[in-house]
Amino acid sequence: MWAFLASDVMFFGAFIATYLVYRGKSLVGPYPSEILDIPLTSVSTFVLLVSSLAMVLGLHYVKEGQKNKATLWILAVVILGAIFMGFQFYEFREFAHEGLTPRTNIFGTTFFILTGIHGAHVTIGVFWMAFMAYSSHTGALRQDNALDLEIAGLYWHFVDIVWIVIFTVIYLISFSDGPPPGVGPTIVH
Repeated sequence: MWAFLASDVMFFGAFIATYLVYRGKSLVGPYPSEILDIPLTSVSTFVLLVSSLAMVLGLHYVKEGQKNKATLWILAVVILGAIFMGFQFYEFREFAHEGLTPRTNIFGTTFFILTGIHGAHVTIGVFWMAFMAYSSHTGALRQDNALDLEIAGLYWHFVDIVWIVIFTVIYLISFSDGPPPGVGPTIVH
């Protein structure tokens, strides 16, 4: 798992670096300052972070042999991950409605690739955690093989950490990026 995560660090690192290289280079809008919804994305980020706490609690209860509590907390990870993805789909739909797609401009291309790849990772994690919840419920996940959930947890925490970096770079740092000098806003509310 560590080798996979190391390769994924390089994978996401390359996409984040590409985003930073092209940041502020879009000649047409919509621009980050016109479209990003920091409060909404902050809530979805909080949901994803709480899912990490649920993951820790699920693993704790598996190691303690408390099957019902373990299953409950692992299911919480699944539900919170699905809620996060719901926020992402909502945001993607709103952006498309406002005119931002992967084909609109450089910001749209890099934004959708980076957040889309992260979303694919979250989706894989949600299915993996659903399998772990099922395994816990049926008794296949026990104290003696809790390492299975630890490995899944490493992946889940990695996905959360990557999101914190993406949220910081795209939403917090790029939020003020507007049109180049001499170009007016593209979205008027």
